[in-house]
Amino acid sequence: MTRASHLWLAATTMLVSCGGVGSPPPAEGVSPPPDGGAQAADAVSRPANEIRSEKTRNLAPVVGLDDAAQLAADNLAFGLDLYGQLRARGAGNIVFSQTSISLALAMLYGGAAGGTAAQMATALHFTLPPERLHPAFDALDLALLTPPVGADASAFRLAIANSTWVQKGFAFLPSYLDLLAENYDAGLFTEDFSAAPESARADINRWVSEQTENLIPELLDPESIDARTRLVLANAVYFHGIWWDGFSPVSPDGVFHAPGGDVTVPMMSNPKDNAILWGDVGWTCARLSYNGGTTSMIVLVPDAGTFDAFERGLTASSLAGILAPSSTIWGRLSMPRFKFSTALLLAPVLEQLGMTDAFDAALADFSGMDGARDLSVSEVVHQAVIAVDEQGTTAAAATGTTGLVTIVIDTPGQLFVVDRPFLFFIRHNPTGAILFQGRVVDPSR
Repeated sequence: MTRASHLWLAATTMLVSCGGVGSPPPAEGVSPPPDGGAQAADAVSRPANEIRSEKTRNLAPVVGLDDAAQLAADNLAFGLDLYGQLRARGAGNIVFSQTSISLALAMLYGGAAGGTAAQMATALHFTLPPERLHPAFDALDLALLTPPVGADASAFRLAIANSTWVQKGFAFLPSYLDLLAENYDAGLFTEDFSAAPESARADINRWVSEQTENLIPELLDPESIDARTRLVLANAVYFHGIWWDGFSPVSPDGVFHAPGGDVTVPMMSNPKDNAILWGDVGWTCARLSYNGGTTSMIVLVPDAGTFDAFERGLTASSLAGILAPSSTIWGRLSMPRFKFSTALLLAPVLEQLGMTDAFDAALADFSGMDGARDLSVSEVVHQAVIAVDEQGTTAAAATGTTGLVTIVIDTPGQLFVVDRPFLFFIRHNPTGAILFQGRVVDPSR
């Protein structure tokens, strides 16, 4: 068994006040690998200064299959919209978690009203009405945290935590506290932003660091919180997985055709079939399962010379079709080892998607939180780190040459070499939720 991919992420939404204090199913024709194990997420530690509804989390939300499928489709569409905005702003590697961002903004949406709520629903692709949307998020979160059979902490870990940080003495509606507790297992942690903003920032960063196994030690930069801050919504997601059947422990160097020129990088490989492969005109996909079988990585590789055009032409419906193949084969996957991080300020991205009033102090309406209209969003901060590797990897002295192999769906035992820019998706198989997504255009960076 070889080592897999580690991903860490945290996302926050910060608001300021204008006023005073107040097991995977086998693919068709494919036999699944043997059972693996995983472990449940650890209980979330909570600061002592928590204000919380007397209501408890709904551990058995009544959510129909149609609503669950609709939420997955809507989140996929939102993730693709985000991806389109991010790729237009930079040409490099990208990683982000649409699940983390959606969860954080869903908590915010729970307190929005009027035009602000309508804009958020459109931008975030929230097509379910609020009384069905929040239970659907609750059900999704609970499903994500359900450990695979035979849980093993060293092989699989997925933890999701939500928190809300408020100005000490600032009043919030009981109905909003109930919504947070029942659907997001969240309360309110009090801080004195007015008198000690830097201390509050340190507390929030400490919480994020704990939830992400200390791999995002400082989400909020100095001066990102000031005396005007009244509320910070935070969501943290941590994922660690070991491949079900991954790669050999030593990876020879190979050539990757990056946009800026060829680069030499370690190319992970396996002498035996280790991935499920499928493809169509213009692209090829490979899927690697993580130990426990509930989560997998899908690598989507457009044909040589078509990456930019493929990205521009990708739609939510076409992506959904690509991620749900009707015919697959087992084959061997060779791909580059890579590690990078992405730090994002999402306010301009969300505004471009139509969520404008939330960031305008004169127009924002979050009266569902406090009964007034004195809150507006300052910034949405997102940070993600991804590391994909093999166990015991060292810089190999051997140099190999690679080339893209066209996949023929009806021929088993194909070798698929990922030696050019590609997209990736970390997917929770039972729900279809995309935990993380992004692209690798140059694995050497």
